[in-house]
Amino acid sequence: MAEAAGALPHDTIIQDSWTRCRDFGLTHQSTPRFSQPSPGEVSALLDSQHALVQTTHQEVLPYYGNILANSNCLIMLADNHGQVLQSWGEQRFAEPSRAAGFVAGASWLERYTGTNAIGTALSCGQAVHIQHDEHFLKANRFMTGSASPIFDEQRQMIAVLDVSSDSYLPPSHTLGMVKMMSQSVENRLILNLFQQRYFQLTFNTSLSNLDSPWAGLLIFDDQGQVVSANRRADSLLGVGLTRVNIESLFDVPLQHLLNQPEAMPFNLRAGGRFRFHAQVKRPQQPAPIQARDFRPAAQPAPTGQGFTLASINLGDPRVDKAIRQAERLLEKDIPILVHGETGVGKEVFVKALHQASSRASHSLIAVNCAAIPAELVESELFGYEKGAFTGANQKGSIGLIRKAHKGTLFLDEVGDMPLRVQARLLRVLQERCVQPLGSSELYPVDIRLISATNRSLRQDVDAGLFRADLYYRISGLNLELPPLRERSDKAAMVQRLWEQHREAQQWAGLSREVLELFERHPWPGNLRQLSSVLQIALAMAEDQPIRAEHLPDDFFADLQEGATGPGIAPSTDEDDLNQQFQACGGNISHLARQLGISRNTLYKRLRQSGLKV
Repeated sequence: MAEAAGALPHDTIIQDSWTRCRDFGLTHQSTPRFSQPSPGEVSALLDSQHALVQTTHQEVLPYYGNILANSNCLIMLADNHGQVLQSWGEQRFAEPSRAAGFVAGASWLERYTGTNAIGTALSCGQAVHIQHDEHFLKANRFMTGSASPIFDEQRQMIAVLDVSSDSYLPPSHTLGMVKMMSQSVENRLILNLFQQRYFQLTFNTSLSNLDSPWAGLLIFDDQGQVVSANRRADSLLGVGLTRVNIESLFDVPLQHLLNQPEAMPFNLRAGGRFRFHAQVKRPQQPAPIQARDFRPAAQPAPTGQGFTLASINLGDPRVDKAIRQAERLLEKDIPILVHGETGVGKEVFVKALHQASSRASHSLIAVNCAAIPAELVESELFGYEKGAFTGANQKGSIGLIRKAHKGTLFLDEVGDMPLRVQARLLRVLQERCVQPLGSSELYPVDIRLISATNRSLRQDVDAGLFRADLYYRISGLNLELPPLRERSDKAAMVQRLWEQHREAQQWAGLSREVLELFERHPWPGNLRQLSSVLQIALAMAEDQPIRAEHLPDDFFADLQEGATGPGIAPSTDEDDLNQQFQACGGNISHLARQLGISRNTLYKRLRQSGLKV
């Protein structure tokens, strides 16, 4: 059973489940009937699901250890028959009167245990959160839980991952978390099957989310044939990705994808409209057996939609102020306008706000107003009826605003929105209704609006480039995210991104000289640039500490433009450079580290000064 394309509303899920329970002959006073398989049957069950259990164990533990360990919760993995396979975490559920439901082999199908997170997720094929009183059986109302199905590479439901507790768990936290964990497991199952023999394309709307479990994942062969994809890829591209060629999905020749440097981010466009950040990994070759490594494995930092407000607050007072102000408006119908230079993390901030709100179980629709061609912005935002204009999809489109119904609409780079579209948007915000192109019908929408800009909208209003009435409509609370060069938590941010991007064996860290260079750097590209520099440095350093020669040349170009401190060699003082070269015995690496430049830059300057190196 594959997950339904359209998610059911929560109230409908509970109502349908209670109806099924009554059809099964259950009453609220019924006793849960957990199966009692023999030890031999349990052993056979676990043997048959060994690979699934091991994969889930690897993907779940980082989340449990970093985020859920102090929340008195139990994480359970069940197969597609609702039978418990493994559990992690708090064992308070294992009280004598309740222990039967939390051991391997116990089944949580609705026909035996009524409405519950595992059984109901299996029945409706989507992630669910079941509060105490929403359980059909009173005997189960001591707990609350969230569960999300796990699908294999053929989109068949093979398991359910559940987070439950006998205390209150906020749906916005646990439902998002269990969705992320199940997506991590699905991605790993796909990679385990295909990464040895096929190419991998990972893509997402933001560079900071490229390593997130919520990134789109495509597996394809050297002819461009897509052999597998995760569900997030379907969502990003808006099409089913079975039996298609990758050249039909993106505006780029296959050879261009095959020639991309290993795991290096690049830009990609789909359908002439949607722009993504992407990276390609080539098929792995069987690796020789190596001695066991007893060093601790890397613990990935939460990324993309997994960011919480607490996790992005690393100590800078301006960021802390912005978070505290935004938190006070989480449940208020007051729009927020986020200001900040390109790359400061506006989208991550907005995603954290969405996840912290009561709308987290609904969609966050992010619209980059600068990325969609001007002539398509109107149809993309408001939707259109079939046949509304030449080239329109024959099925029509509901538009991005209606997709955000009950959730959050994020208008990024809102200052780039054409004036004619601004007028229509203002009408939507005033009337809370959307009229698609080519239609006379109005559709009510319930949205939380957050906008972002890297320019002064007040100046744009004065220049006639932005409507004054729309500006005052979207700028209820103005927040400013500081550029990286002004943040007081740069060291913590470097550590966070290093943890995010490093491989398990890359534990050596960054040298002191590099940390000092990072502190002095102006970072014109902000967090996005820092992330890119660290990814390149990690690729160059492999398992060695990151040193100056591992950093890209353009890093030093930015550094030298505004540098006045020690460590930067004047490019015109050839005699001094020659003397330093002789003083260090001709050791290129040592001199490069001393000067705070890359080896390639040093080679170039030495040759320009007449030295043969």
